[in-house]
Amino acid sequence: MSLIVVQDLKLGFHGRPLFDGDSMTVERRDRLGVVGLNGSGKSTLLKLLVGSLEPETGQVIRSKGLRLGYLPQELSHKGDKRLFASVMDCAPRRAQLEERLEAVSSELEQTGDTGEQMALAGELADLHAELTDLDRDFAPHHAARILLGLGFSAGEFARPLEEYSGGWRMRAALAGLLFQQPDVLVLDEPTNHLDLPSVNWLNRFLDNYGHSMVLVCHDREFLNRHVNRIVSFEAEGLRSYTGDYESYREQRRAELKTLENRARRDEHRRKELEAFVTRFKAKASKARQAQSKARLIEKMQAGQVELPRLQKSIRLRFKPTERAGDPVLEIESLGHSYGDRHVLKGVDLTVRPGDRIAICGQNGAGKTTLLKLLAGELPLEQGRVRAAAGVRKSYFAQHHTEVLDPARTVLEEVWRAADGLSQSEVRGICGAFLFSGDDVDKRIGVLSGGEQTRVALARLLAHPGNLLLLDEPTNHLDTVSAEKLTDSLLTYDGTILFVSHNLDFARRLSNKVWDVRGGSVVEHPGSLSDYLERLSALQDEQAASELGPGSRAATPSASSAPPAKDGKAARVAARKQERDRKKERARLSREVASHEEQVAALEEEQQRLETLLADAAVYEDRLRAAELGERHQQVARELARALLQWETLSARLSELPESTP
Repeated sequence: MSLIVVQDLKLGFHGRPLFDGDSMTVERRDRLGVVGLNGSGKSTLLKLLVGSLEPETGQVIRSKGLRLGYLPQELSHKGDKRLFASVMDCAPRRAQLEERLEAVSSELEQTGDTGEQMALAGELADLHAELTDLDRDFAPHHAARILLGLGFSAGEFARPLEEYSGGWRMRAALAGLLFQQPDVLVLDEPTNHLDLPSVNWLNRFLDNYGHSMVLVCHDREFLNRHVNRIVSFEAEGLRSYTGDYESYREQRRAELKTLENRARRDEHRRKELEAFVTRFKAKASKARQAQSKARLIEKMQAGQVELPRLQKSIRLRFKPTERAGDPVLEIESLGHSYGDRHVLKGVDLTVRPGDRIAICGQNGAGKTTLLKLLAGELPLEQGRVRAAAGVRKSYFAQHHTEVLDPARTVLEEVWRAADGLSQSEVRGICGAFLFSGDDVDKRIGVLSGGEQTRVALARLLAHPGNLLLLDEPTNHLDTVSAEKLTDSLLTYDGTILFVSHNLDFARRLSNKVWDVRGGSVVEHPGSLSDYLERLSALQDEQAASELGPGSRAATPSASSAPPAKDGKAARVAARKQERDRKKERARLSREVASHEEQVAALEEEQQRLETLLADAAVYEDRLRAAELGERHQQVARELARALLQWETLSARLSELPESTP
């Protein structure tokens, strides 16, 4: 059954069409992912679906009585309620019932008519019964679990919303949407204002969400986990594909390959026909055939296959970095305070060459402060940070507008950060981040958030050094750009410390986790998956502790819906878990196979280089011998990293239970 039907949609801005006769539907139990490059129209589509924006022509038909829940990227108001009350008031019809209850009670006090008193008393009883049912289905402990899962503490429940920052108000709005369980949950980048622990909790909650969902998210792993259909903004218009994001990518590649083959065959056939016409059009015995083939050429041209214009994406490969000493950083008794609030206390850590450390923890725990202290952006109050000889740091700030000059052009801003590079080299870096031609002359002040992020990354990576410190580098990037940035950083042979709520980015890039909690930093040498499993158990324990001993187990599945009245929900959940296991095994199998190919290629290149270096004649050309030696060392580092990633993925794959028949 279709909950929302979009027909012949047309809408554009500033003369640029976003939709041109496009149609789509949202079905019951649909889990729909919307993907496309920044500026393609994803957020606009969500606004059209929920009715906050109207199309120029066409229509959006919503089923009668449909309950929609919409989380935009930014909130337009602060809210005038207290945190817990704002979530409880999101229960369907609660505000109307309480308003009517107050009105009926007032009327009952004022009337002296016996018949009217009886009627009002009956309505009052019905209203109380409805509120009792509402409290059962949308109980306060459900709201409390959701707030705790999203990072609030029980002590903050009575705090006014206006006292919270914009990011925390977004969390409160998300909590209200999850609590009300709308028929269609529409989320526009819901992880943007979350930290990794909250993203982990939200993942588990949405696993058990029983209604339809429309999701825009730049995190590939988050998308893959929660969608069963993709609506994509392509060059030829809005297209729909079944399956998750990975399945969409495979289908799209196959679709483009089919179109290319068809276009190639048509072009070959057209040339054959043109050659026949040219050869025989003047020959009387062949003139009729030549005319027939000329008409056929005209038909082929009218129905010519038009290949979609390929969408550009970030592309960058790092050159080998200068070798740094070991350890890269030694952190001793590090501390930092903001007034009376001690964010970090007595932190002792060591960073080794090749470390790729994901810095995790709740917002406000001190992750950004730690990065700034290591980058030298904040003065050291307590302790010391000692860098090894040869360490060159590069820092990407979460609020990158702090380092960008709005009056400069893209080219000027990147060139300012480039050390000794020519203009053509700087233009090449700009092009790698999708600024080519006249785009490099745009002023920073007129760029979108995503474009400014790309400029900041281009500045950083124009001269990256051998130690990268990255604070939320994928913010404001679309799914493809975030994925390509991750791919690029996998070619970097230096050391990386980063903060990111993007699960795909963090999982693929990290080989170690620092958990910032309560002023201390605990190192987890295992994979991010191991850390998230421990985090899930800790979140459940903390929620149970804050809700009190009489509460039920504080799991996302318990908070997502009222208890099932029979075994049907359990069977549905079991089938979904089985599907999720299959999808996870398939994804891991693909990644293992990809890393096996990478390892084989690197081993082959290593063997070739060793054969060359074993030849005494090579050393007659010292420059050539030095280049081969440097490449051999680089391949050895890449091979060690690839083997580690392959072993990690293989271990995770072997830990997953085999799918049941």
